Amino acid sequence: MTDDTRITSLHRPGAIDPEILTFVEKTSAEFAALSGGQPVSITRRREIAEAVREPWVRGGPEMAHTQTLALGQDGLRVRIHIPKAGAGNGTLFYLHGGGWVMFSIDTHDRLMREYAERTGCAVIGLDYSLSPEHRFPRALDDIDSCMAWLRAEGSGLGLNTGKIILGGDSAGGNLSLATALRKRDRGEALPAGVLLNYAALDTDARPSYDLYDGDPYMLGRDEMKAFWLDYLGTAQTTDPYARPLLANLEGLPPVHLCIAECDILADENRELESRLTAAGVEVSAIEYAGATHSFLEAVGISACADRAMNDAATWMAGILAR
Repeated sequence: MTDDTRITSLHRPGAIDPEILTFVEKTSAEFAALSGGQPVSITRRREIAEAVREPWVRGGPEMAHTQTLALGQDGLRVRIHIPKAGAGNGTLFYLHGGGWVMFSIDTHDRLMREYAERTGCAVIGLDYSLSPEHRFPRALDDIDSCMAWLRAEGSGLGLNTGKIILGGDSAGGNLSLATALRKRDRGEALPAGVLLNYAALDTDARPSYDLYDGDPYMLGRDEMKAFWLDYLGTAQTTDPYARPLLANLEGLPPVHLCIAECDILADENRELESRLTAAGVEVSAIEYAGATHSFLEAVGISACADRAMNDAATWMAGILAR
């Protein structure tokens, strides 16, 4: 890891931070209560996921201006947050996680507001089309359309779109990196930077899958396998826009990696850091001791999540100031 790694000798590897554990236990218990502990339809699963996350979205920074718009023929929701400091030196385009299957700009609204306040820039979020109804590469196409709209119409909405940082968590991190790769390969304007929070990067399991599988680590092997199948419609692919660890990573903009120690996806994020460095890409990587998958959503109670968001905001502010 880089010199910024936050794993210390005082931390017992694999021990979950108590504040983050509270978040995991409460959200897991609430999901089990609402589902009756039984398998539910994808529609019901999404409804429950929204309800479980709703209390964690409350509070946080108040914005100077927030609006939600409908984009294109499909009416995809787009939400814009402008902090009290103003639109700043650029815009963060943030993509929510949820295994390409669930969650929304509502479940991730607080994260977007936190980034807006801490970075001092506007943040835009997109409700891209979800799988399995709309499989790969539909979400990527939605993101392309939104970015084109943002560059064309953003200034009229009070946004500074001269510099756009792409960011996201888990599946949203996958989509962010894949979008940057597609734009590089097409010779299109690249984002100013890419923010990756515990990103899903490859279908192949790595040793961290064995260490942090399932309860109480928020995300499990079987769940991740099901997410990939819903997204791709197949158990395997060699498409680098689906599995960015298969891609040539040269020529990408600066990348910041937020890595959760107690996450089945930890090893693939560590591998991405190594591959980006080898490809000559400017990369910042910080690993958070005791953090599980999705830990940033616990920012209301977690000092670790608060620190991680500040670290990312500092990095983003630096990128936008260049």
